[in-house]
Amino acid sequence: MIESMIGFLGATALLAFSPGPDNIYVLTQSIVNGRASGLATTAGLISGCIVHTTLVAFGVSAIIATSPTIFFIIKLLGAIYLLYLAYKVFQSDSKVSLTDGAPKKSYWSLFKQGVIMNILNPKVTIFFLAFFPGFLWDPDGNTVYQFYVLGILFMIASFFIFGGIAVLAGSISGYLKKSNQIGTVLKWLQIIVFIGIAVFILI
Repeated sequence: MIESMIGFLGATALLAFSPGPDNIYVLTQSIVNGRASGLATTAGLISGCIVHTTLVAFGVSAIIATSPTIFFIIKLLGAIYLLYLAYKVFQSDSKVSLTDGAPKKSYWSLFKQGVIMNILNPKVTIFFLAFFPGFLWDPDGNTVYQFYVLGILFMIASFFIFGGIAVLAGSISGYLKKSNQIGTVLKWLQIIVFIGIAVFILI
């Protein structure tokens, strides 16, 4: 159980550091409107994960209870999806761009926008479906409980990392704007993480 959680937290941290639409949006809000705006956006994005965790927890748990074979197929499809994500990242531009037009909104508006952005993004549920099952430490036990534990760990780790990005937005944005090498490093880090998790799920 402990080993599974440690591995899950490590993978989550690496994924959260990788440049994606969510952390880039947090970074942009922090640069243009201040740290508090970035933290409010972060809180909203993370809160939306509760919905995706619930969908995956009850849906996959029901499948596990009825057919271990189907559960294995889900894990196999999850590994394939992660490899597909690695391929898409490989094809993408390694340059991280920051827009200067982030609108000024109230903290509550930014929080609500973050929640809505997360909940209405079906890719998050698909990603959770691909990511979480491989870290269950007892597929024959209470899987709903295990999924919620993983979901909470994911939210905590992501909040600290996104929050750190918001707090340190000024210095981080400076490095990102000046150096393409950072974008390249993060790009390959994301590829390695996706492939590593896919292999872990398969074996």
